[in-house]
Amino acid sequence: MLADQSDHQVAVPREGYDFVVVSNRLPVDRDVDENGDSTWRRSPGGLVSALAPVMAKHDGAWVGWHGAPDETLEPFDHDVFHLVPVGLSELEVKRYYEGFSNATLWPLYHDVIAPPEFHRTWWYAYRRVNERFARMAAETAAPEATVWVQDYQLQLVPRMLRKLRPDVTVGFFNHIPFPPTEIYSQLPWRKAVLEGLTGADLIGFQRPGDAQNFQRCVRKFLGVRFTNGAAEFTEATLADAAASSSAPGRAASDREDGRTSWTVHAAAYPISIDVEAIRELASNPATKKRAREIRQELGDPETVYLGVDRLDYTKGILHRLKAYGELLEDEKLSVENSALIQVASPSRERVESYIQLREQVEGIVGRINGQFDTMANTAVRYLHHGYPFEEMVALYMAADVMLVTALRDGMNLVAKEYVAAKQDRSGTLVLSEFTGAAEQLKQAILVNPHDIDGLKEAMLHARDMPGSEAKKRMSSMRRQVLTHDVVDWSQRFLEDLASYGGQSVGSDTNDRNAQ
Repeated sequence: MLADQSDHQVAVPREGYDFVVVSNRLPVDRDVDENGDSTWRRSPGGLVSALAPVMAKHDGAWVGWHGAPDETLEPFDHDVFHLVPVGLSELEVKRYYEGFSNATLWPLYHDVIAPPEFHRTWWYAYRRVNERFARMAAETAAPEATVWVQDYQLQLVPRMLRKLRPDVTVGFFNHIPFPPTEIYSQLPWRKAVLEGLTGADLIGFQRPGDAQNFQRCVRKFLGVRFTNGAAEFTEATLADAAASSSAPGRAASDREDGRTSWTVHAAAYPISIDVEAIRELASNPATKKRAREIRQELGDPETVYLGVDRLDYTKGILHRLKAYGELLEDEKLSVENSALIQVASPSRERVESYIQLREQVEGIVGRINGQFDTMANTAVRYLHHGYPFEEMVALYMAADVMLVTALRDGMNLVAKEYVAAKQDRSGTLVLSEFTGAAEQLKQAILVNPHDIDGLKEAMLHARDMPGSEAKKRMSSMRRQVLTHDVVDWSQRFLEDLASYGGQSVGSDTNDRNAQ
């Protein structure tokens, strides 16, 4: 049994930060030049863009791993961020991140599309690393600060942090789906994870269904009922739940802190994108020129289909390729009049299931191209590497049909980025009904990616849709995306979190309107 290092309160820092974000990775990436000298640059992504102004305004700090194992860094400042690195060993990266986070929780939370693995050594590492993140956050936060913990890698942090610092207000956001009880019950440490999450004052999910799944799991495994999105917790309740837990690696001290009762809120806060960044790029003449060049490089086909994904088994890339290959075989499409660009950025390349997926994807791409390529045309342009965001926006602008065929996805921001990039309201979006985005982009062509015939029909329907109908649909989706951007998402979450007992953080309405 592991010794619990998080069961004693830490001294409240005299000088700390009023707003602390805790995530697996820091919001910076390291660049190393030819001489071996390193510099830092801000990471791309909506979350970083949304929280940067909050950090700048409210004396914020960001706690996270800096990306290099077996290296210890002191806190440092970059851009608007005060960064507090958390060190991880190579073994912890393997067990906590690649193991428990991405080979246990990720497949389990994505409807077991791939079978999850359950190993006690992974769980021990996950718990130990979560303790380290919680302690670092506790030592960074000012008295009565607001701490916002991000995503499934750190589900134990809210409760650990509550024990260390009962004075802080804790929010948690789950960026991926939360499974129903029938699936979640497979997790041997199901009660410990739920207890970890319920240390937060507010838990945010991508969809109402995810929040409801969480609430049902809490009722089933902890015996606490949510009413109108809120539930009352007491130490006696958790003591009763823990007493019946068979989860390994737990200590009696897990139940001992100074907070005898509290209220937990759970609700949906659909995340969005940095609309202004995309709008600026899409308006740039250089981006428009690059979009025209992409179509020319493809041979100016009538229809350009586009898929942009991490190479992940949840994204439905194989289903999409199978449907496209069959359309070529059926002669409903040809390499002369259509092209498919598939960007599959590398992801978790040391995890076995991802290694197998890459082999499968490259195999089917090779078969399609071998059968249908001509000297002048390529059926599938498969690109297994990352691209600068400027190039991605140009790809969105060049594409006639965006294919988002995820088998399960918390949100899928690619769909929203495509819509935001289409300033001329052209293009059509084929969108899996199993994404969070499908609940907001209702004017997309919604599909069940498991239905290959239905997916083929949707791809042809997108190609043949009259221009007036396509523009009407795109206009409706653009209104939704432009109105509900990532700044709106963070502001709504933080305002609600503040109303549950924390100090106010985030931009107020007047600040936003003035920008």
